[in-house]
Amino acid sequence: MIKALRIRTTLFSLIGLMMMVFLSGCMGKSSSGAGDDYAAPADYGTVSATVADFKDIELPIDMTWNSDQSMAIKTESFNGGILSYSGRVELYSLKNFIISSMDNNKWKLVGEVQSKGFLLAFTKPNKTCMIEITEGFGGKYGSTTATLYITVDKAAAGQLNPFGEPVN
Repeated sequence: MIKALRIRTTLFSLIGLMMMVFLSGCMGKSSSGAGDDYAAPADYGTVSATVADFKDIELPIDMTWNSDQSMAIKTESFNGGILSYSGRVELYSLKNFIISSMDNNKWKLVGEVQSKGFLLAFTKPNKTCMIEITEGFGGKYGSTTATLYITVDKAAAGQLNPFGEPVN
């Protein structure tokens, strides 16, 4: 019964996040404040920086966290959020950087959509990450935005072996 409740809760969380992703393309961007304890990454490398608390997601160091357009969700069994970053980075260069970086961190690219920008979908055994890349005002001379939609099912992670396979 408890396992079914966890599965149902996780399923509803993922469906809700997916709906937010699809609806965000139809609506204007809204400002949502992140919690005070959710800070921008402090440990910058020479080329890239990790995204908030997610050590396996990297963006170029030129990208800056937009706290007023981000929000985080942390519970006992679920971690995730919508995180917004922007910077003076070329659209295709950012796309290629993200695909390479995610591959290096063992994420699997499961989908890609191109319109005015890009929507990239990645998965891991207990994680999903969708990244929307768009150019702002000024085209390639303006700012590029990367909005990350991240879900981590911590309850499912405890039921996986080191290879990401379910433990019976």
